[in-house]
Amino acid sequence: MVVEKSIKGLANSQVALTVTVDAASVEDAYQAKLKKYQANLQLDGFRKGKAPVSIVERKYGDAIREESTFECLEENLKQAIDTLDDKDKPLAYSTPVLQDEEKLVPFKKGEGITFTVHYDVYPAIEVKDYKGREIEVTGVEVADSDVDAEIEKLRDQNAIVKTKDGAIEKGDIVTLDYVELDEEGKPVADTERKNFTFTLGTGYNYYRLDDDLVGLKKDDEKVIEKKYADDDVTFHGEKKNIKVKVDEVKFRELPEVDADFCQDVKEEYKTVEDLRKGLREKLEKEVDEALKNDKINALLALLVDETKFEVPSSMVDVELDHSWRNFVQQSGLEESKLLQFFSMQNQTKDGIIAEWRPSAEKNLREQLILEEIKKKEDFKVDEEEYKKTCDEQLKNITDEKSKEYYENMIKDDMQFKMVVPFLLENNTFKTKETKSYKEFMNK
Repeated sequence: MVVEKSIKGLANSQVALTVTVDAASVEDAYQAKLKKYQANLQLDGFRKGKAPVSIVERKYGDAIREESTFECLEENLKQAIDTLDDKDKPLAYSTPVLQDEEKLVPFKKGEGITFTVHYDVYPAIEVKDYKGREIEVTGVEVADSDVDAEIEKLRDQNAIVKTKDGAIEKGDIVTLDYVELDEEGKPVADTERKNFTFTLGTGYNYYRLDDDLVGLKKDDEKVIEKKYADDDVTFHGEKKNIKVKVDEVKFRELPEVDADFCQDVKEEYKTVEDLRKGLREKLEKEVDEALKNDKINALLALLVDETKFEVPSSMVDVELDHSWRNFVQQSGLEESKLLQFFSMQNQTKDGIIAEWRPSAEKNLREQLILEEIKKKEDFKVDEEEYKKTCDEQLKNITDEKSKEYYENMIKDDMQFKMVVPFLLENNTFKTKETKSYKEFMNK
């Protein structure tokens, strides 16, 4: 049994837990393990389980003592941790690490054992002055020109594509055949493309022929001489001759902004004035949401700077592992294929994750601060909404213990979602400068 335990704080939200186990407990564990081995061993000259304990001990005693003692230490460690205050217990994903193991072995008969483990604990956080602050943020003005730009986007989305007989202009949709020619005017192998279609001005073509095609018409053929800049990322100052043949030219006919167009956008828009009003409200709503993020980010930046605590390494590691798994999933590739691609670029998983670490730690600091505010304020959830959510999400769970666990999770999540609105309501945000909608949204 545990005779004594002590706990000491370390750096990076770690603690050192030292436990002393009495000699009798260590010896009892050894004798129990010895008997178990004796009952299952079959030694030469003896039937299974009939070899004398003394022979088993002489032959395997040291190994059995080491195994039984480590098991005894592990069991007593669990008991010691169970008696600790919550603040001193290890995080769920932090495994206690035995220190100075080489100094413990070999274990000796008749002696108690004192050992120490290190593990991460939840950081001690004290958030101050998170209410009543005055924070400077950027203001945003939605101008008529921003509404005009939205209308142009809608016109472009509702454009009709038509065949064009005249000369090619920027914005036209061109279909062409092309091939690179060598110095003798012969086609270069593997450079020919047939029926290649792109919109002039986008630059979405290998040789970047946009400006060179302006003025050509359907069925025109031309050898285009290109001289690329020295700092060109693809051709590095090379000269190229590209033979092109224009197969088809189309243009986008934009609709007039009239009542019919407004109705096509949204049935409730009866007039152009309705359309402009609706689009302005849409943009202003986007701005309001973006400003909320700016406000809370500005406040959190202050709180992170003022609230000093250490984020446990294991917590950051879990966050990074989650980010990596999401990254792999979003890539659409198997992890092995993704790692192979990175290897070709002289990158490694460890290197990429190391680049992510500062951002992951910053995000965790913000989340932990928000969590601490939630605890301090102890928000009261709407009981009717809480009950409805539990009934909907837990209708297939019959085990009462599991149900209680998930009910607590739902309540915790509802409380956490109340933190940001609370902070926005209980702090003042002062406009320091005003930006245009375009400048603000494209920052």
